[in-house]
Amino acid sequence: MKIIFPSYSHNEGFARAVAACFGAALDPTVSELADIKAAVSEAVTNSIVHAYPDSIGDIEMQCRIKDGVLYIKIRDKGVGIEDVKTAMQPCFTTKPSEERAGLGFAVMESFTDTLKVTSKPGKGTTVIMTKRLVLRNAI
Repeated sequence: MKIIFPSYSHNEGFARAVAACFGAALDPTVSELADIKAAVSEAVTNSIVHAYPDSIGDIEMQCRIKDGVLYIKIRDKGVGIEDVKTAMQPCFTTKPSEERAGLGFAVMESFTDTLKVTSKPGKGTTVIMTKRLVLRNAI
């Protein structure tokens, strides 16, 4: 599944709901759904706030399921991240004046099984997260 949507703040909730609905095919627990929603929320919010600070751009979300694992990819073509390793450190933020906690990547990491972030300045950022869900009553 692939959707592309503009980086308006109200689309964070839309992306979160779409990912949760897509993952529902694996019959996740309420807790697992909350984890998926939180991780997607943080990834999309990062794109909205940091990738396109002075403009509106596209955010792409892809989801797929394979062998009981939900794969979620969030990609933007925004300003990118100069130093991904530093940006992933808890409490690092490029917008301290806006009361940002700098915990986005830490939250994504805590609610998923794997997190991979790639970025190039001026080209954008891609976040790939996986969440293994116990297959219960899949269709």
